[in-house]
Amino acid sequence: MSIHFEGQVGIITGAASGLGKAIALRLSEKGVLLALFDKDGDGLEMMRQGMPGDCMCIGVDITDEEQVRRAVAQVVDRWGRVDLLVNSAGITGKTNMKSHEVDTENLRAVFNVNFMGSYHTSKHVLPVMVKQGYGRILHIASIAGKEGNAGMLAYSASKAAVIGMTKVQGKEYATTGITVNAMAPAVIRTALVDAMPAEQVRYMTDKIPMQRCGTLEEAAELASYILSPSNSFTTGFTFDLSGGRATY
Repeated sequence: MSIHFEGQVGIITGAASGLGKAIALRLSEKGVLLALFDKDGDGLEMMRQGMPGDCMCIGVDITDEEQVRRAVAQVVDRWGRVDLLVNSAGITGKTNMKSHEVDTENLRAVFNVNFMGSYHTSKHVLPVMVKQGYGRILHIASIAGKEGNAGMLAYSASKAAVIGMTKVQGKEYATTGITVNAMAPAVIRTALVDAMPAEQVRYMTDKIPMQRCGTLEEAAELASYILSPSNSFTTGFTFDLSGGRATY
C-alpha cells in the first residue's frame, strides 16, 4: 500500500535515537517536512546531516511546558501548520525492583517525561490541528502500559497513563478531522532496552510468542500507517506491536 504525505509537517519527540529516529527517517523518505525535538543536541545534528528531506532540529526538554510551547510556535512560524505529532521520547527509569523499593523521585521523573511530555506537546499542537481541520497524533505507549511489567512500576504506570490520555483525546477530537492513537510495542531492540538489566529484558522477551524482539523497521512502518491520511476512522485506539503477546 502506497501512503502519501507530500507537503505535510510533522513533529517528532525523542527523534535523535531509537524509535523516534526510525519514524523520522521513514516519514522523511515519504516527503514529510519534519521538526525533530530532543534534548540530545549532538544526536539531532547527526540526524540533520542524515535526513533525506527538509527538517528543523530543536533542542527541547519536553518536561518544560514553556520550552514545548516555544518550539511548537517555531514550527508553525516556519511552515504554517502541523499535520503530525509523534510522542516518542521516553525513559524507563530504574527497573527490576518491587513497588515498595521504588524511589519516589525516580517515579516522578519517569512520569514527567513519558506522560507529562506527551501531554505538553499535544496540548500545544492540538489547537493548531483544530484550526486547520486535520491532524494525526501518535503517542508511543508500551505493552507494559496494558499488562504491567513486574519490576517496572514507574514505566508501566506512566505508559498506562499515556493510553488513558489517548482514549480521552480520541473521543474529544473525533469530529475535528484529527485522530489520536497510541502504539504499544513489546520489546523493540533500542538503546533504551540495551540499558536495562539483562534479567528485566529476559522477563519481557520470554512473554513474546514469536520469541524475538520487534525491529525498528516494523515499528516505523506501523507508525507511518497510523499517521497517514488512510487512517481516517480509527481514533482513541492502541495498536499492538507485540509478536502475539497482546491478545485483546
